[in-house]
Amino acid sequence: MIEFSPRPTAGRAYKLSRPVRLSDAGPDGVLRLDGVARYLQDVAGDDWADSGLDPRDTWVVRRTALRLADGGRWPALGEMATLTTWCSGAGPAWAERRTDIELDDRLMVEAVALWVPLDSSGHPLRLGKDFYAVYGDAVAGRRVSGRVQAASVPKDATTRPWPLRRTDIDVVGHVNNAAVWAAVTEVVVGPVHSVALTHHGPVENGHAVSLATKPGRMWLVVGEKVRVSAEFSPN
Repeated sequence: MIEFSPRPTAGRAYKLSRPVRLSDAGPDGVLRLDGVARYLQDVAGDDWADSGLDPRDTWVVRRTALRLADGGRWPALGEMATLTTWCSGAGPAWAERRTDIELDDRLMVEAVALWVPLDSSGHPLRLGKDFYAVYGDAVAGRRVSGRVQAASVPKDATTRPWPLRRTDIDVVGHVNNAAVWAAVTEVVVGPVHSVALTHHGPVENGHAVSLATKPGRMWLVVGEKVRVSAEFSPN
């Protein structure tokens, strides 16, 4: 079960405001899910850059869950969204990040993501004393699991090719998380109340990717291996 821990009363929290622009919104004028993913990446990256920790460290996301808050809704074109993010838990070589998205000081969307730091060769890095010196008060000793469950595609799923574009690839040679969320945006019909996406393995440049779907479910498959899975529920 995914836990959305409350905002801490102590420790580091980072805030960023940005308007919903044309490139973020769908035909209905509402912030798309891949737009939300970019917002979460941006505020996480800005927080890390502002923290004073090693800017060369690369973090990759393994899973992300979003849900509407009670009485919440997805931001719309032209509205100013305020994102507040903090580290809500950690393990030996990963950390959990919570983010709230607000409009006019009203909580609209909650997000929780599991992130893993990588060294220059792509191997996970253990979190050190410097990390806890900055984020430890907000973490408050909360331990989170880094386990990612395996996934399989049901035989009755509908499958089609999902061609990769050069713009999908990021600096570590993987399809960027926000580009993966574009696949969810492609299959979701109408607004959702909640959605969770898990990276079971990387989608890389040159992969032949298939997009498999069922109502409320999505998978990105390379060969016979599920690299990404997602579940969503309607609003």
